[in-house]
Amino acid sequence: MKLNALMDNFGARQDVKRVGRGMGSGYGKTAGRGHKGQKSRSGSRKQATFQGGQMPILRRFPKFGFNNPFAKEYVTINLGDIEKFIAAGKIDAGKEITVDSLLAAKVINRKLDGLKVLAKGEIKSAVNVVADKWSKAAEAAIVKAGGTIKNN
Repeated sequence: MKLNALMDNFGARQDVKRVGRGMGSGYGKTAGRGHKGQKSRSGSRKQATFQGGQMPILRRFPKFGFNNPFAKEYVTINLGDIEKFIAAGKIDAGKEITVDSLLAAKVINRKLDGLKVLAKGEIKSAVNVVADKWSKAAEAAIVKAGGTIKNN
């Protein structure tokens, strides 16, 4: 094997189409763009949503509602999930359960704006939860099990 004998596989490289280089090339004069019209001009293309000059469907439909750019988004976790992860050994019931501890245990994927605890499922372990928000039922269940819940 010699370095000067190395070659690409057949068909790996394609010759560049040399447009606008004379009639003999097959792509001379109009360079394969045809005659006149929007597509023959340089730097001009129809948008993907163009609908032949009629009013586009996205502009025909009415807009409604409001998206609050400052709304906080919370990571939610259910009591049943906390109990399940304690049983699996991912979460230590003796330590405080925080967003960071859940993230480290790979129970949640990302932090977002905080942690919200919901009451779906039941909890038997006495846990100390540090969260930003929680439901009243979740708080009652945690306290009933002998744990505490406090604000982050």
